[in-house]
Order: sequence, then C-alpha cells, then structure tokens
Amino acid sequence: MATKHKSNKSWIHEHINDAYVLAARADGWRSRAAFKLLQIDEKDHLLRPGMCVVDLGAAPGSWSQYAASRVGAGGRVYALDLLPMTTIVGVEFIQGDFREAEVLARLESSLAGRKVDLVLSDMAPNLSGIADSDQARMAHLAELALDFAQRHLKTGGDMLLKLFQGAGYMELRVQMQQAFEKVQTRKPEASRGRSAESYVLARNKRAA
Repeated sequence: MATKHKSNKSWIHEHINDAYVLAARADGWRSRAAFKLLQIDEKDHLLRPGMCVVDLGAAPGSWSQYAASRVGAGGRVYALDLLPMTTIVGVEFIQGDFREAEVLARLESSLAGRKVDLVLSDMAPNLSGIADSDQARMAHLAELALDFAQRHLKTGGDMLLKLFQGAGYMELRVQMQQAFEKVQTRKPEASRGRSAESYVLARNKRAA
C-alpha cells in the first residue's frame, strides 16, 4: 500500500511540474494532450480549413479544441466520449460508449451522410493493470475505430489512431495498410517517454 501511495505522490509531483501541463494551462488547452496532436499536425499537416473531423475518445476536449481551431468556421468537428465534455464552439459532442450500436448510430445520424476528411482516435480503455486484458480491450477499440473510418472516411481521407504495442498491434497495422496508401508511426514529444502509447497515422484512404 505504501508503494502505491508513493507512486501516486510521484505521479502528482511529475504532473504538476510537467512542462506541457504548464503550457496547456497558459495557452488555454483543456489538457496537455493538445500538444500531441499539435506536434503531429505540424509535422504531417493533417488539418486544414473547412475539413470535417471526427474525434473519438474526445474528453476532456483538447484534441477537439485544437481541431476546431484549425478547421475554422467552415469546418466541423464531431466528438464522442463515454465521459461528459463541456461545450466547444464548432464541435458537436455525443456522450456515450462507442462500443454500443445505439451510440454509433447517433454519431452516424449527426454526420447525415457527410463524408469525413479525418478520423482522430485517442480512445483507450480504463486500465486494469492486467497487461493482456488491457491490450485486448485497446485492440478492440482500435478495430472499431478503424471500421468506422473505413465506412465514413472519404477516399483520400486520413486517420490518426492511438495504439499500445503488444498483441494485435501488427495485425491492426496490416489492416490499415490494406485500407490506406501509407501507414506510419508517430511518437510526439508530448507523449511521455515511459508511456506504451504510440500513434499510427494512416493516409490517403483507398477507394472502396
């Protein structure tokens, strides 16, 4: 118990003094995660004015914030998360579990047949600490996100998907390589070095 308490104190100390946490507060972002998307966008030029973007696993909203700032008034961001999220101008938010058909149907209804330019997925399960179980649930979420992208992205559209290294990782990459022209891995500086997360960037969706 003492070890867990010490670990929690260490995380809190690191978080409070994290340069990206401080920068997020100073710049008005909802969380430090904004800098992950910002850094990938600066490198790969994902977001442009007028785009239609879907942000899966959006709460507390920093990716949606950043995306909305880049697509501008002529664009649209659709965000979804199991947790509540306070309003962001230019973002339509749906609260619910992406794994449930009814929630997915609500998101599809909001799109009203509009094809999507970019799918963002920062989704991750609540971690149990059991590596195999956590990896299986992460892979399941990633598969659902990829299925959504395959059905709703326009030809030539892009996807940015968070993945954990482990079982199912390479299989999912193969599926993405079949669906997109180019698949690359990104580990932005704002992603903590000890984190198992990486981002897979899939570009130029192939025609169905």
